[in-house]
Amino acid sequence: MAKVDARRIAAVLADPGPARLVLIFGEDGGLVRERGEALTRAIAGDDPFRLVEIPREQAAKDATLLAAEAATPALTGGRRLVRVRDATDGLANAAKAVLAGNGPGVVLLEAGSLDGRKGLRAALEKAGPEAAVIACYAETGPALEASITALLREFGVGADPAAVSWMAQRLGEDRLVMRRECEKLALYVGAGGRATEEDVLASLAEGSSLDLDAALLAATEGDAARADRALDAAFAEGAAAVQVVRGALRHVQRLEVAAQAVAEGASVADAVGGLRPMVFFKARPAFERALRLWKPEMLARAGAALLEAERATKTTGTPDEAVARAAVMGLAREAVRARRA
Repeated sequence: MAKVDARRIAAVLADPGPARLVLIFGEDGGLVRERGEALTRAIAGDDPFRLVEIPREQAAKDATLLAAEAATPALTGGRRLVRVRDATDGLANAAKAVLAGNGPGVVLLEAGSLDGRKGLRAALEKAGPEAAVIACYAETGPALEASITALLREFGVGADPAAVSWMAQRLGEDRLVMRRECEKLALYVGAGGRATEEDVLASLAEGSSLDLDAALLAATEGDAARADRALDAAFAEGAAAVQVVRGALRHVQRLEVAAQAVAEGASVADAVGGLRPMVFFKARPAFERALRLWKPEMLARAGAALLEAERATKTTGTPDEAVARAAVMGLAREAVRARRA
């Protein structure tokens, strides 16, 4: 089995088959934990005698401990799950001992990002059917939207495509955060309801996120004063400088995609309507006004400048908030020049 194809992950979590060791790892810690919980329920259910949790440090200190626990029958019968959280490459020898041993139990290792060329992950990916390796990477695009829709369905509600699109732009970094926000939206809408963009905005939008959106739209329209006020509000709400610059870069990149469509003959409305994720309905008029000002080559230059600004925000000693503000104000100046041209 070793590396588990994305299409088979749900089946393996429900029944790992011959695998006696399952490694779930990746940059999305929330998804790692969610999948770990799913495997735990599938094997141990709610029987405390079929689940044992071992601290990582203890498992690393005694390389035979996990194998011994996996070989120990559960008092109430059935398979036993041995779970280790926050696993690292320091457990490679313990994992090899599990694969070399025997017994009915399954060992679950949950880890963050791991190097595929060495250590724990490399050893298990070559281990064959007795090991299953499940990667948990941050989802994007249609896959992320599908996951949000599935979570909302789990909580008993539906959502308009535009509402899901708005959520996908803001909830994609951690699965646990996504689950919590979907549950919050479901409670707001009510069982059996269907969430609209307005519902999402009322239930989930945070002040700093809305203020940053407003600042970027104002800047690319050429309204420097409004952009500066909104940026002040975003910083006051806790927005970080790197968040501002990355938000500006995403905004410019989306404008560039739409501008290229216009250059190839599409109308402004069709170019904006074709963007995925979709432009939030309240932002669409300002987005279209900005699109009428910017040409693809201008946006390409703006994107390059924002990449430099992002690097500057990470430089020790650099006044990062000033760098972020200058980057946003630079967009406003370019939009003003475009209007006067």
